[in-house]
Amino acid sequence: MILNEKIKASEVLLTGLNGEDLGVVPTSEALALAKKLKVDLVCTSLMSSPPPCKLISRGAAKQNSLAEKREAQRKDQPAKVKEIRLTANIEEHDYDTKLRQCEKLLASGNAVQLVIRLQGKEGPKAKELLERMLKHLAASGKKDTGIQVSGKQAAVRVNPL
Repeated sequence: MILNEKIKASEVLLTGLNGEDLGVVPTSEALALAKKLKVDLVCTSLMSSPPPCKLISRGAAKQNSLAEKREAQRKDQPAKVKEIRLTANIEEHDYDTKLRQCEKLLASGNAVQLVIRLQGKEGPKAKELLERMLKHLAASGKKDTGIQVSGKQAAVRVNPL
């Protein structure tokens, strides 16, 4: 973001305070107008000739750029993966509680890893439970990985929609 006297172009395509188009104006004239109105002259892009510039109230340009940076950083962060642990022999009330927890986490933008600890020959029962859970979570998330049943646990990852 280039402000005021740092704009090196000889002429600029000027936009007024309320968004009105003021046309192609010499840079010195645009700076004089900005000083008269007590605002900043901000160059929005250097890719075109003449560069487009706006008249923006003092300090607002800096706030806008900081807000854009914050938003970009927020979008760059990957979604967190939250783990929800279950057992193959789960009571109906506990199942409903875990389901609500998953829906809440998915709604807030987090991915959910559903893990069932296995004891003995609980593999098929655990897989059935995970399939049921995925069916109930279809409205708020979709499965990222298939159901993986290994020696000691069964797991599946659900990403938010």
